[in-house]
Amino acid sequence: MRETRETELMLKGYGLTTAEVLYHLPDHPHLLQTFVWQQYDIAPKFPALRKFLAFWQDSIDGPLHSVTYTHRRLVTPSEWRNVTGELVLH
Repeated sequence: MRETRETELMLKGYGLTTAEVLYHLPDHPHLLQTFVWQQYDIAPKFPALRKFLAFWQDSIDGPLHSVTYTHRRLVTPSEWRNVTGELVLH
């Protein structure tokens, strides 16, 4: 079921957003830790990424150092077509 949902999101213009979050450890502020986050999001406003970062700032003790992200649309509507037939071998 999840694959269907992801395909529908991709056809609606969503792409895979990957963010690398560097944050300071609460007990050792001179050390940095890495967290990688992935979600289907829509560019250029990135509502899911913004929601995640707002949650981080409100709920997580480790203050953010930096966020690096990349976004890639995996499938566009022009690359997808509905197949109405099926070919079975053997």
